[in-house]
Amino acid sequence: MIRPQNIFLVGPMGAGKSTIGRQLAQSLGYEFQDSDQEIQRRTGVDIATIFEFEGEEGFRNRERQVIEALAQQENIVLATGGGAVLLPENRQQLAARGLVIYLHCSPEQQFARTARDRNRPLLDTEDPQQTLRDLMAEREPVYRQVADMVVSTERRGTSSVVKEIRRRLEEEDL
Repeated sequence: MIRPQNIFLVGPMGAGKSTIGRQLAQSLGYEFQDSDQEIQRRTGVDIATIFEFEGEEGFRNRERQVIEALAQQENIVLATGGGAVLLPENRQQLAARGLVIYLHCSPEQQFARTARDRNRPLLDTEDPQQTLRDLMAEREPVYRQVADMVVSTERRGTSSVVKEIRRRLEEEDL
């Protein structure tokens, strides 16, 4: 297997990017990074606070800077935020510096996984399920466009998804 220099995980909130990314990195002997965690580490506040004071545009700018810095590293698995693919600069950075894997799951599965999480500012709406459906409709074409590989996480455990990714890396010589 020819291993990619970096693996970047994209997909909606609740798809399992952080959980799967951590286990995938461990199984490959790579370092795990999470762009949202890095933003929080650099700012000292949670994502919801950044959204409150800087809005989504301010958060996306911080996210762009973090992805640019992290993508320069080697042998990492990076879990990106659900909206990271919205900026063309992020898509270009990810595509140029590693293998992009889109972790797909339905809005219903996302809701089940994120319903109790209070650190999801985009879900602070009257109808979070409809928000998830709207976000998926907007973002899925972009996830698919940037992805080198699409893997479903729908009703699957972490180890099953990691095994599939490893198998496909070997089979497809990625």
